Amino acid sequence: MKNILKFLAVFIAITGMGISCTNLDETLEDRLTKDQVTAANVSDLLAELYNTLGSVGDNITFEHTSDDIIQPTRGGDWDDNGAWRALHQHKWDPEHSTIMGAYQMYTAGLFAAIDLLQYETTPQQEAEARFIRAMYIFYIVDGWGQVPMRDPGSALSEYPYVMNSSEAISYVISELEAIVNNLPTNEDSWVVSQAAAHALLAKAYLNKDVYDSDRQSFSFSADNMTKVISNCDAIISSGNYSLESDYFKMFASDNENSSEFILCVHNVRGIRSNGVSGRYYATLHYNQKPSGWNGFTTLADFYDSFEDGDVRKHGEVPAVKAASGLDAGLLYGQQYDETGTALKDRAGNPLFFTKESPIISGGATLETSGIRIMKYTPDYENVDSPDNDVALLRYADVLLMKAEALMRNGDNAAALAIVNQLRSVRNASQLAAINEDVMLAERGRELWNENWRRNDLVRFGKYLDAWAEKPASDPKYLLFPFSSGQLASNPNLQQNPGY
Repeated sequence: MKNILKFLAVFIAITGMGISCTNLDETLEDRLTKDQVTAANVSDLLAELYNTLGSVGDNITFEHTSDDIIQPTRGGDWDDNGAWRALHQHKWDPEHSTIMGAYQMYTAGLFAAIDLLQYETTPQQEAEARFIRAMYIFYIVDGWGQVPMRDPGSALSEYPYVMNSSEAISYVISELEAIVNNLPTNEDSWVVSQAAAHALLAKAYLNKDVYDSDRQSFSFSADNMTKVISNCDAIISSGNYSLESDYFKMFASDNENSSEFILCVHNVRGIRSNGVSGRYYATLHYNQKPSGWNGFTTLADFYDSFEDGDVRKHGEVPAVKAASGLDAGLLYGQQYDETGTALKDRAGNPLFFTKESPIISGGATLETSGIRIMKYTPDYENVDSPDNDVALLRYADVLLMKAEALMRNGDNAAALAIVNQLRSVRNASQLAAINEDVMLAERGRELWNENWRRNDLVRFGKYLDAWAEKPASDPKYLLFPFSSGQLASNPNLQQNPGY
C-alpha cells in the first residue's frame, strides 16, 4: 500500500500538471508495472481515485464566477491582490492562481483514472474508473474547452494529445453509454452506480449543443433533449431516490443516507473531510461559532429571487441551532448566539448582515455587508474535520434537467408540472407558467452553491450579462485560459481565444 500511495503521489504530480519532458527516468522509476499490481492493489488505487473527488466537491472556483456568490474585499481581508474580485467581475488573466489550480486538480484526477485503467480490473472496477475519467473530462471541457488525454499505459514522457470541445463531450457520452450496465444498480451514494452514469449522461446531452458550438450561438436539438429525458427517466423509474422533505438535512453532518444523493463525496468525521469545513468558515463572521473568516456572501438580487417561506432560502438544523444559534440557508439580518443573545461585530456594532454587498466593503458595514451563505452547516462534534458528505449529483437536479429538456422540446405543461412538484416539497408557491428565465431561476434556487451555476448561466445565455458589481463580460470569458506554464508543458494545447 505504501508503494501504491507513493506512486499515486508521483503520478499526479507529473501528469496533473501536464508536465512532459524527456528526462524523467529517475522519477518514472516509481511507476508501478503491471506485474506489481494485484487485485488488492487495484482496489487501493480505486479508493484513492475516489478520494480525488473530494477536491472537486471542495472547489467552488466555477461558482465564484457566477451570480450567486461574491467575495468582497474587507479592508485588508480577502484582498489577495484582487484575485477574488477578478473572478466575480470576469477580469481574470491566464496566470490567475485559482483557475490554474482548478485545472491542475481536474487534470490530476483525470490522469490518475487513466493510469488505473492500464491494470487488470474487474468489469465493475473498470466501469467505475471510466466513469470518474468521464466526469473529469466533463469538468475540463466545461471550463476550458480542451482536454489533454493519454491512453492507459502510454509513456509519461510523451505529450498528452488534446480533444477539442466537441470531441470531448462525444467521448464522455460514448464512455458512459458503454459502461452503464457494468455498474451496480443501488450502492452507497459515494460509489458510482448506474444512476450516476445516467445523471452524468443527462448533463452531457443537456450541454452537448453548447459544447459543439462557440458557446454563444447554439440551439438545442430535439434528439439530445430526448436523450436527457430518457436518462433522467431511468433514475426516476428506479424508485431508489426521492425528494427530501428536510432540505438542509441534506447538507448537515448526518446526511450520508440522503434519499437525494446519487453521487457524493463521502467524508468521515475526524478522518477525511476534504475541506468541507471551509464552506462555513469562509462565510461566518469572526464572532460567530465557529469563528469564521468573514468572507463569502450572496447578492441581493439572488436572495430576492426566493419567496419567503421557501425552505431553500432559510431554515435550521436543530443541532446546529442549539449549539451556536446559527440558521441554515442565506443569512440576512441580526445574528444571535445559542442563548438568543444578539451578536456584535468586533467594533461593537450589531452583527446585522446587510443585503448590500459591495465588492470593496468599508465604513460601518465593513464586517457585516452581505448575506452569508450557509448550506453545509457546521459539525460541532469536529468543526475542523466534519462528517458532512458533499453532493456531486443529486435527484432534484435530475428532475430539473428533465423539466428543462421537456421545455426545450416544447412540452411546457409537463415541464411546469415537474417544477411545481419540486416547489411543493420546498414550500414554494405554484408557478402559473414556465420559460427559460423561470427555469434558470428555479435551478439557482435549488442548486445554489453546488457548483452548477456557471454551467447553467452559460447554457441559458446569461453568463456574459451584467449583474451586481459586474459589468457585461467579453465573450472570451466563456472559457477559462491556460497559464503559460500549462501551455509550455504541453504544446498540443492552444490558448483559448482572446487571451
